Amino acid sequence: MREHKETDPVQDDIEAATRAVLTASRLLVALSARSLATVEDSITLPQFRMLVVLSTHGPAKLVALADHLGVQPSTAMRMVDRLIASGLMRRRTNPDNRRETELSLTEEGSRVVQDVTARRRAEITAVLRRLEPARRSALVEALDAFNAAGQELPVDEGGMGPHPLGWTDPVDGTR
Repeated sequence: MREHKETDPVQDDIEAATRAVLTASRLLVALSARSLATVEDSITLPQFRMLVVLSTHGPAKLVALADHLGVQPSTAMRMVDRLIASGLMRRRTNPDNRRETELSLTEEGSRVVQDVTARRRAEITAVLRRLEPARRSALVEALDAFNAAGQELPVDEGGMGPHPLGWTDPVDGTR
């Protein structure tokens, strides 16, 4: 006769929650990828992340932008050069300090961020509409608790929080 090992119910609960979150994250990545589909021929996901940082934080110096993205300044410079060539970013001398160069979005760059964000929001909304209202409420409660446990700030009505995609602010260390 085989002995049955009892499992720890807390560990089983954590494993089930981990699997559910991993599956949900796979869905969210797929929805995000589809929202980028119309621009992915012209910009990469890392380049889009750069546009989002500039959209959220405003004009920045190259080193600060590289810090926000967690990349080397040389990598950020190559991304900037491609985005400038695509007409999505601009480089100008900082009017307050002529030795510094400031990077910012063009109107087209801002439009790309807004369009992709709107498409992602529409994709997520379409999935949520397939849930019963009670399930949506339970999902909001569960995700609010999950986000709080992960110290993620809420997204504003426009679809972005103060620090997009969970990046901390390298200047003051806040999220």
